[in-house]
Amino acid sequence: MIETSNLAVFYLIVGIAAFIVGVSKGGEAGLLGALAVPLIALMIPAKQALGLALPLLMVADVFAVGLHWRRWNADIVVLLLPGAIIGVTIGTLFITNAPVEAIQRGLGIIALLFAAYKVFEKRILGVVSYIAHDWHGLAAGAVGGITSALAHNGGPPISIYLLMQDIEPRVFISTSAIFFLLLNWIKIPYYYFANLFDLQKILSIIWLMPLVPLGVWAGRWIGYRLNKTTFDRIVLALIALIGLLLVIGF
Repeated sequence: MIETSNLAVFYLIVGIAAFIVGVSKGGEAGLLGALAVPLIALMIPAKQALGLALPLLMVADVFAVGLHWRRWNADIVVLLLPGAIIGVTIGTLFITNAPVEAIQRGLGIIALLFAAYKVFEKRILGVVSYIAHDWHGLAAGAVGGITSALAHNGGPPISIYLLMQDIEPRVFISTSAIFFLLLNWIKIPYYYFANLFDLQKILSIIWLMPLVPLGVWAGRWIGYRLNKTTFDRIVLALIALIGLLLVIGF
């Protein structure tokens, strides 16, 4: 249980997380979504943070798919999903058997790696010589499934794979949206059997759920007005800071 003195802070943090999840799904501020789980994990144990964040993400997924309805590439989704199931299985086994401190630090390490990847993304992709093979979808799905199960952060491996497929931006966004909607539904039975859901806490934050669609609307509004380069740098700095705090056990 969260102490009464910390309850207001808990709701504030979850409310911010709900809003930024929506913003990340609604516009060009996709990096912002990577902040949600580490932010909640500063307040409660990582296992509880994962279970609490999943409903927020699932609500946001509905809006993300709705914004880009039926523009996805179904063949790519079919290639990614089998590997994703394998990855979620591996990730959940780690969560189930690892100590709480290891999961907390693992969440921080993933946040730091994500920030580092985004900083060097263009250089990494610039030196890659790529010839498409079906098994690449299986591998990308597996890595995305692992990081998604561990930190709800399967974006980098899936984004790399989609970028290599030479598809239109709207198809890229829509394919990513429908894939993560399906993946988050797949995680439900895994998280249930891993005992990651705290029903009492989930019920206690239902009143904050409207912040997700509000964030989606704000994300679309911000997308037309922000300086994306500056915004992404600020978000990456925050992700790296929170990741560092989790690693050192703040």
